[in-house]
Amino acid sequence: MASAAEQMASNLSWGAFGKAKELQSRILFALGLLIVYRIGTFIPVPGIDAGALRDFVEGAQTGVGGILNMFSGGAIGRMAIFALGIMPYISASIIVQLLTAMVPSLEQLKKEGEAGRKKINQYTRYGTVALAFFQAYGMSRGLEAGDLATNPGFLSFQLPAIITLVGGTMFLMWLGEQITARGIGNGISLIIFVGIIAELPAALAQFFASGRSGALSPAVIVGVMIMVVVVIAFIVFMERALRKIHIQYPKRQVGMKVYGGESSHLPIKINPAGVIPPIFASALLLLPTTISTFSGTQTSPFMNTLLAYFGPGQPLYLLFFVGMIVFFSYFYTANVSFKTDDVADNLKKQNGFVPGIRPGKKTEEYLDYVVARILVLGSAYLAAICLFPEILRSQLAIPFYFGGTSLLIVVSVTMDTITQVQSHLLAHQYESLIEKSKLRGKNRSKARGGRRGR
Repeated sequence: MASAAEQMASNLSWGAFGKAKELQSRILFALGLLIVYRIGTFIPVPGIDAGALRDFVEGAQTGVGGILNMFSGGAIGRMAIFALGIMPYISASIIVQLLTAMVPSLEQLKKEGEAGRKKINQYTRYGTVALAFFQAYGMSRGLEAGDLATNPGFLSFQLPAIITLVGGTMFLMWLGEQITARGIGNGISLIIFVGIIAELPAALAQFFASGRSGALSPAVIVGVMIMVVVVIAFIVFMERALRKIHIQYPKRQVGMKVYGGESSHLPIKINPAGVIPPIFASALLLLPTTISTFSGTQTSPFMNTLLAYFGPGQPLYLLFFVGMIVFFSYFYTANVSFKTDDVADNLKKQNGFVPGIRPGKKTEEYLDYVVARILVLGSAYLAAICLFPEILRSQLAIPFYFGGTSLLIVVSVTMDTITQVQSHLLAHQYESLIEKSKLRGKNRSKARGGRRGR
């Protein structure tokens, strides 16, 4: 059955896509909402001095400002209503998931099915509002301190800016949920993906302009381009890599016939958590820099010391980045993407077992053993992909943010979206085959009825 499905998936064509009307409507719906997101990145927050903001962004573009601008789809550079981006929602998701693993009542709530999931999502939204309010307040104060507000004051500038920025983040969260439910793929990941892709042409133009001006040598430019191609190929290879665990199903006799006895494989990805660990780690690392970038001369001595040691390219920054990637790889896999207790329980219910391993608790312990060792390679792969470009960027002073995190997001989301499209096309082909089979059955029944009538 699996080989037949794989053969059918390989035969998917544009003709099948043209017949899949539901898939087309899902793609158009997702594209429409992503266009709405891009339009929102050009609508400015009220009360911003456009000239002063342009000068500030040009000065900050080579540092932290470039990183923040890349992840917000250029919204920070234009101080748009989506300047906070989706990062408050991601940060709130991190906090809620951590609490779910540590607080028994939340863990029990998670096991209550759809009702529990809705309650946890509600807590995540509350956390998003709180974090967005905190970040919006700090950003509005920083904009005033940097003389970027045309009419400073709490009622005249800060309050409207806070309401606008928090509302923009909540609207983005709603867009992501709608894309996930009625579109195609993970809406939050697609929003980040579109933000990165939208700023890529301008970043590349700036990169090649540095080569023409002599700031970067032709050898560095060629080397960076080759490295990008190699990194993309490596990401594709690792994202498709699997560890297959042999699963056996027992034989059972019903009357004179023997059923079952089949064997299959339980696939475990080398990177089960996907792009989530780098996104979570980046969200935590960008939290202090988001505040400091807009604080100007008002930054506290503590924040100056923190940024001196945790600035991009600094040893502590890189060490913390790797530590967070490894932590979230294990945490997200164990609690979300591959829960070994659920997998072992489902295998037991289906009468499946790993040869030589008893069903139930022993299978769960074996899966924990396998996953823990797979994640050594998976987390090391994520850390290397995210760390290597960071080191090169700090050493070569590349004037735009080329990072492994952004590249990983772009490649992974592209692969996931293609997989989603293929699964929808495959489901549509199955439905078409079932409908044709039913139609042939009806035609045979009518033909037999006609012969009886004659």
